[in-house]
Amino acid sequence: MTIQTTSHAAALSRRGALGLGAGLIAVLWGMGRSHAATSAYPLADFFAQAKTRAVVLSPSGDRIAVLEQHGAADDPRGLILLFDAVDPARPVRRIELGSLKVEWLDWANEQRLLAGVVIKKTVPGAKPIGSLTPGAAQTVTARRVVSLDTAGGDPVVLFETDAARMRRSQDMGAVIDLLPEDPDHVLMVAWEVEGVMGLHKVNINTGRAERLERGNFATVGWRTHNGVAVLRRDVNPRRTVETLYARAPGESEWKFMRRTRIVDKPDLSWVAGGDNIDTVLVSTRAEGEDVETIREMNLHTLAFGPPMQPRAGRDVLYGLLDDRRRYVGAAYYGDRLEYEFAEPGLAAHHRAMNRFFDDDCDVHLVQISPDRSRIVAYVDGPREPGAWYLYDKTARSMTNMGARLVLDPQRLGHCRLLKIGTRDGAEIEAYLTSPPGGTPGPLVVLPHGGPEVRDQRRFDRQVQVLAAQGWWVLQPNFRGSGGYGLDFAKQGWRRWGERMQEDIEDAVAHVVRDKGLDAERVAIMGTSYGGYAALMGAVRRPDLYKAAISICGVSDLPDMLAWEKRDDETPTKEIFDFWKKRIGDPEVDGPMLEAASPRRRAAEIACPVLLVHGVNDEIVPIVQSRIMNRALRGAGKSVDHVEVPDAGHGDWEDKVEKELMERYVALLRRAFA
Repeated sequence: MTIQTTSHAAALSRRGALGLGAGLIAVLWGMGRSHAATSAYPLADFFAQAKTRAVVLSPSGDRIAVLEQHGAADDPRGLILLFDAVDPARPVRRIELGSLKVEWLDWANEQRLLAGVVIKKTVPGAKPIGSLTPGAAQTVTARRVVSLDTAGGDPVVLFETDAARMRRSQDMGAVIDLLPEDPDHVLMVAWEVEGVMGLHKVNINTGRAERLERGNFATVGWRTHNGVAVLRRDVNPRRTVETLYARAPGESEWKFMRRTRIVDKPDLSWVAGGDNIDTVLVSTRAEGEDVETIREMNLHTLAFGPPMQPRAGRDVLYGLLDDRRRYVGAAYYGDRLEYEFAEPGLAAHHRAMNRFFDDDCDVHLVQISPDRSRIVAYVDGPREPGAWYLYDKTARSMTNMGARLVLDPQRLGHCRLLKIGTRDGAEIEAYLTSPPGGTPGPLVVLPHGGPEVRDQRRFDRQVQVLAAQGWWVLQPNFRGSGGYGLDFAKQGWRRWGERMQEDIEDAVAHVVRDKGLDAERVAIMGTSYGGYAALMGAVRRPDLYKAAISICGVSDLPDMLAWEKRDDETPTKEIFDFWKKRIGDPEVDGPMLEAASPRRRAAEIACPVLLVHGVNDEIVPIVQSRIMNRALRGAGKSVDHVEVPDAGHGDWEDKVEKELMERYVALLRRAFA
């Protein structure tokens, strides 16, 4: 199958220009004809404001809306461009949204759009008791949903008829069901005046809301099937544990389903409504099975059906749905993003789209029209920061509808998948990113967090910033990672300071040997579990690592387990038991846990260490970095400690992330000098 390409003028990207000669492409990039791929991007270029934020197909598949964000961060301007899907070369209408930051866009029906907007305003501070002087002013962020008529605006703010709620509630921006069978209404969750969550049916033409459900003080949302709430989600105060309840249509009481961690990937996730009113589709790992799959669940009995499109050795990522929220396949990560289609006819089209991008990107099918004639795909890859394309099956064309950032791939690092043999005869996967030009040089090891998640071959800003400095970047999926089935994850249980570190070390030895890298200039950095791995790597291999950067990392396993036990609000300490299985049992494994704690072995670290932590981190408490800092200083080691105010577990704003990346780069430059 051959795909032609077109591109609308507002979002020309390198993929949209594949039909042009190489010399002309260079001119379009402003690089001239003679040096099209010589220099890496400066760090600041990776933090430019994303332009295109969303591309959405109308319910009929005949129109496309593109959301763009313009202006500076403190003076945003939202813009919607409307296109005819038959001829998407140029917009047919512009809708100016004014000085608003717009987070998302979707179609409510064929005529009206919904836009999720963010409003910030400064309010005077309250007067302290006994004082006539107001306190410091505060910036308040509020989220709202605006309904817009595509013919001429006619904006309506949903819930706008409820003046009391509009004054008091900051978050009224979550639509959970577009109700495709009811073009005049959507379902939304919003906080009640009493401080509990409510489920509401909202008229998109008037903004008027009718409450359908009222949760308790732990409820954060519902899942609906045919407009009826069938699953309820409650969370703990730390927002680390989710309790799920189910209710079949016609039943009055909610039934307890299960309790699950939500910090990484939950062990049960909603996919879609089923073919029958009393069944839904969920993603879960059944008892005794290795991989997570999609299966049907009966809302009356909570029993699961057989796996749907399973794949050995790979956990399902998500269920693929069409625009009517009907299931059409399961997503997995193999060499790149892949689908097992319930509709075989879609497979050839996905293969064709992959070939269009030289099998070098992940092609996410984000919207599929009901008649399957048009598909909106979001494409990203190691050298593609993210772009949206319209695929027209009849015309066999791909149209670039917008890009987050437009970056020349030749000025970015190239990423390869490696198979690594470990010292005990196993095999793991790793990703190695070479700097532009591929000249052998220093290596930065970047173990992922979790640990039961995995790295994928996609655009990673942190990786590309490091590669732009002329450094190679290694991302190993060590045993204990998620995504490869439960058995692979279990191979890292109670092996935090040992096998999981050995896998990282074996991956380093592999790339240093095979790529001719400088073994005297290797550093390690990571976030969360990756921060722990960076510290433990510096303990185990003072001969190898010349710098270690731990971001929100764990430093003392017994102390971390004790904190998890104290903070576990579940009736049977299920979350503490989760970590006890994976890290170790303090009552049985005390010596092992102490030996695997970097804080207790700070004297063995030889390289400079940078510790970074969010003050409000509820996943790994900031005390973990503070006690590591004290231990390193007490041992006379080189350490820098940065605390990020008003931030949690690595959720920095871009401005803060940029400043931190500058510190990381400065430390690594000194270490590699």
